[in-house]
Amino acid sequence: TGPTVSASLVKGQVGQDITVPCFYRVNTREDITSMCWGRDSCPASKCSQPIIWTDGQKVTEQYDSRYTLKGNLAMGDVSLTIVNAQEADSGMYCCRVEIAGWFNDQKSNHKVVIEKARISTASPHTYTSEQTSAPGSTSESSLTITRTWTSDSTVEAPQTASRPCSSTSDCLDVTSNVQ
Repeated sequence: TGPTVSASLVKGQVGQDITVPCFYRVNTREDITSMCWGRDSCPASKCSQPIIWTDGQKVTEQYDSRYTLKGNLAMGDVSLTIVNAQEADSGMYCCRVEIAGWFNDQKSNHKVVIEKARISTASPHTYTSEQTSAPGSTSESSLTITRTWTSDSTVEAPQTASRPCSSTSDCLDVTSNVQ
């Protein structure tokens, strides 16, 4: 019936261990099979830019020690763990489980997005953004948001959002605590 390709999105932060899920059904010992992980979308066969291969029982090739399989391979858990993820690890990954027969392989593409951590030191951070409505629109209002925070969990800093308003009923002061 042709190959089945599924897809997923996995997000994480720099420095975390990120697990990209991949499973296949193992009913009997004969179902255990080889598989590979590669960088890029799944090609017609094998894995592009391979990073790890298994024979179904154990890892047979590993191109970087940061890429590991921590699941139970014999039970079909071939999820990829990226240890100490970096922004450069972002991109498309292919999990290909080799199923006997023509065009039977189970393929899944996974988009991985690794972002910098928002809070990385104990010093306070401030982020300000300003948005103005598009020229020619009916209202020429602007919005300014300022956020201040620290990574010390015992300190809370206020967040305020305000904008010009046309009447007193439109004016709202919003204050909430941001850790």
